[in-house]
Amino acid sequence: MTSSFLWPLLAVSLTATGAPLPDAFSPAPCETGIFRQDQTDFVALTQGGKGYSYTFSDGTVGNTQDAGALLACGKDAVLVRGKERWPKVALAESDTRFASNGVMLAGRLMEAPGAGKGTPLVVYAHGSEGSGWIGRARDPYQMVGRGVSVFVYDKRGTGLSEGEYTQNFPRLADDLVAASREARRLAQGRYGRFGLMGVSQGGWIAPLAQARAKADFLGIGYGLAVDIAEQDAAQVAKELRDRGYGDDVLAKARTVTDITARLVKSGYKDGLDDLSGAQQRFGKEPWFALVKGGYTGVFLAMPVEELRKHGIPQFDKLGVDWSQDPVQVLSQVKVPQLWALAEDDRQAPPAVTVERLAALRSQGQPISIYLFPQADHGMRSYDQAADGTRKPTTITPGYYDLMADWAKGRVEGPYGRASRK
Repeated sequence: MTSSFLWPLLAVSLTATGAPLPDAFSPAPCETGIFRQDQTDFVALTQGGKGYSYTFSDGTVGNTQDAGALLACGKDAVLVRGKERWPKVALAESDTRFASNGVMLAGRLMEAPGAGKGTPLVVYAHGSEGSGWIGRARDPYQMVGRGVSVFVYDKRGTGLSEGEYTQNFPRLADDLVAASREARRLAQGRYGRFGLMGVSQGGWIAPLAQARAKADFLGIGYGLAVDIAEQDAAQVAKELRDRGYGDDVLAKARTVTDITARLVKSGYKDGLDDLSGAQQRFGKEPWFALVKGGYTGVFLAMPVEELRKHGIPQFDKLGVDWSQDPVQVLSQVKVPQLWALAEDDRQAPPAVTVERLAALRSQGQPISIYLFPQADHGMRSYDQAADGTRKPTTITPGYYDLMADWAKGRVEGPYGRASRK
């Protein structure tokens, strides 16, 4: 799909106002890439669910098919705000396929212009999304636009990669190690510092891969130093607190999440009768139907006998390794780590993570922690309605600058309104 159909509307508007079109701008189908105004400001275009998504270097986001879109696509350029022609940056891109445990994965090396022995190179560990990242993820382009070379790949079972989608962290860490080898091979002689970036679920995976990938540093965005069950419990608590419920209801909810944690970790063998009791005890209370979490809401909505007979197939096929202890993993990481966390994150509440990272740092781990206020998961700023629902707006200012500077080894701040913990 392209955004070229937007051009007639834009052209009519320009004609009506008498504003001339910029010289040498010709409407054309959209293409992924980076389009730069000057040494500071640029915009990245990526494939979206509809049209193309754009992300400006200041965090402004949108889609070419939105009403009032801020840009239109042209030949080797974009037209920004109806008046400025931003030319496309010539990136060095190398597509490849590489093997990991018998599965062929698709990857792409994107090198910053003029990449050489002083240019940092990073490989991304994705979140839990089921879509591929090549040509679609905004973060890699934001790094390249800031002078960092990036290797991005489609996770197994997504995009152009083979295999089955999984949330088995050790298996995904193996894939990240294989991607790191391929990135180093393709960029040989044209990079200096090498690191892993992990966002969301990738915050669990990158530390597992660090030593084998021979990464010089880790950069984690809105990740967690708690396990999956702890995340679910924290998510449920935040959901209810944000709805105005107090400690009495949160205590009841914690009883429920303790039960569901036992269920997932035992393969549905431990806790079914207790779950049935909780459903009968709390099922008619208003808060009960509001519970979602990572998985608890699914359990609460299912008859226990159905769970006893069939489990939850959509969870079971993910291959989750419930034995993973992120603090134990992080304690083995000796290279510098940056953790950029969203203070108002409903999906990955950061409070316990900050405490645990600070404790590891007190034991000698080289860990830097930045907390961004008024930011939700994905480092999205938001507008919140009276009923507590949120509408994502921009990428919170300073986040991408922080991640790029960390890759370059020169964090100097300030970064938006982030506080260093």
